[in-house]
Amino acid sequence: MSKTIQMPALSPTMEEGTLAKWLVKEGDTVSSGDLLAEIETDKATMEFEAVDEGVIAKILIAEGAEGVKVGTVIAIIAEEGEDAATVAAGGAKADAAPAPKADPVPAKADTASAPKADTAPKAAAAAAKPSVASDDRVKVSPLARRLAEEKGIDLASITGSGTNGRIVKADIEGAQPGAVAPSAAPAPAAAAPAPAPVAAAAQDFGIPHEVVKLSGMRKTIARRLTESKQQVPHIYLTVDIQLDKLLKLRGELNAGLESRKVKLSVNDLLIKALGVALEQVPECNVQFAGDQMLQFKRADVSVAVSIPGGLITPIITDAGGKGVAAISNAMKDLASRAKDGKLKPEEYQGGTASLSNMGMFGIKQFEAVINPPQAMIMAIGAGEKRPYIVDDSLQIATVMSATGSFDHRAIDGADGARLMKAFKELVENPIGMLA
Repeated sequence: MSKTIQMPALSPTMEEGTLAKWLVKEGDTVSSGDLLAEIETDKATMEFEAVDEGVIAKILIAEGAEGVKVGTVIAIIAEEGEDAATVAAGGAKADAAPAPKADPVPAKADTASAPKADTAPKAAAAAAKPSVASDDRVKVSPLARRLAEEKGIDLASITGSGTNGRIVKADIEGAQPGAVAPSAAPAPAAAAPAPAPVAAAAQDFGIPHEVVKLSGMRKTIARRLTESKQQVPHIYLTVDIQLDKLLKLRGELNAGLESRKVKLSVNDLLIKALGVALEQVPECNVQFAGDQMLQFKRADVSVAVSIPGGLITPIITDAGGKGVAAISNAMKDLASRAKDGKLKPEEYQGGTASLSNMGMFGIKQFEAVINPPQAMIMAIGAGEKRPYIVDDSLQIATVMSATGSFDHRAIDGADGARLMKAFKELVENPIGMLA
């Protein structure tokens, strides 16, 4: 009996993804563990493995398709002894059938977050209107979708001339701008209006502009940060910290680690300091969970890394217990793979607190937005020469400002202040955090 391949949930929060690339084609024989496709989530591009063996009878979702919902049937596998051509010809029927309960989601997926496919009514809709896919989305190439958005054309009003009714560039070029969708298929109420006021204002005033489509990552960042500022009551605490001893220690450590080809950054030492501070003040190593509090026994520090198109927070696990050389090596590896979109979900999801350093950009001080469900984030400003009181006399010292943002539901101001004090003391007397 043929089996369906569904869009996997590659992370606990994944609801949809882009089918970036098929690594197999129709007619290929696959075995369990073979790579089938590359899936783009909101954070990374991940490979998707087969869990069954057989022949790829039909590919239902084309390469490059965006916004494919988790659980959508993307291909059909014919088992040994079945005729692949017959299975492919019955693809619509196979697509309409619910996925067998025994067909597991691939090992990389989070089975708890993958919804069960309910595709029978969707297949009927697909038969009635060729340009609508099995998940009630219009079948359209990424280029055609972008052109339609630019021209203000409703895709639901277009009959596709591509394979399986897929809308292609030529269909959009031949359509009239402002086409209205049939009344039977109204646009979702909250889906499209957002860009309209900005575009209208720019056109009204004659300001040159272009419409830039939001990536999945940017949409997720916008949603999560909006939720954080709306739902999490932030409290901000700032301290000035003298860096001279830490900079001196860093130089000495780098001289000693040169033979191991390890070069510590200031950020590596600050990650260590935050990890130790969270262990010293466990009241801040917590998470608000409705009618209860989660207090963590280990400090896993998420570190903000800027990547093309957005921001990601790879995690240094047990930052308080790791040596600074291990932190440095781990951070370099994570940051490199983050920029290539190759992090595993467990490498950027989780963490008990975050650190964001904008000192390299010359930013003196800022207040970071908490990354839910975490309860605190440390914002690091630039170290700079300032007049500073040292041993009761005014001197010139290298000083930075650090600001902690705390979820006031979980962390009292006094506990947040204790964490900031512990962090300051560790940075100003760094030998203590290496003991």
